Amino acid sequence: MPTVTVKDVSGNAVGDLELSDKVFGATVSIPLLHRVVTAYMANQRRGNADTKTRAEVRGGGRKPWRQKGLGRARAGTTRAPHWRHGGVVFGPHPHDFSQRIPKKMKQAAIRQALSAKLRDQELIVIDRFALESPKTSGMLEMLNNLGTGMNVLLVSGSPVVNAKLGSRNLKSTEITTAHSLSAYTLLKHAQVILDEDAVRMVEEVFGR
Repeated sequence: MPTVTVKDVSGNAVGDLELSDKVFGATVSIPLLHRVVTAYMANQRRGNADTKTRAEVRGGGRKPWRQKGLGRARAGTTRAPHWRHGGVVFGPHPHDFSQRIPKKMKQAAIRQALSAKLRDQELIVIDRFALESPKTSGMLEMLNNLGTGMNVLLVSGSPVVNAKLGSRNLKSTEITTAHSLSAYTLLKHAQVILDEDAVRMVEEVFGR
């Protein structure tokens, strides 16, 4: 059973915490993580790009000139694809890019992502996000005390207002709750910080 040192927002060690081996000691499968992350990104696509074909472009109903006798190439409409203002050939049309991933695969991917972060020493556990004020300076001070960079994911057991407001101006810093975790957000950030409530909640939800 893996054990991790619990720190406070000042970076001081306040104790040790035993982690569930099922959640934080899982075997990592790269193909599974790749499939889940790819599906997550595909599901973010709106797929509403659209172009008009020659049948949908406005105008062009009249034959521009007579069929024979002018020495010109035959033309039946000014909205053919090779004409200016004509229709588009093989252009994009609204398309559903979503992919369905079974719930058990999503949960397995989250367990493996957490295990990979712990194995690579990219996971930090703190007692709680105890920021005195909702300021960016307070969040920066906490990250500096914990020795992390700016590309970090904060995971709390319940919404924490000061931490959420303090991280708004940090482009690469994201905060979420344990119930909203995904393998994509875990792997997207260089480091992950969880409070003790989030650890227990993650073990309860994903350790079944």
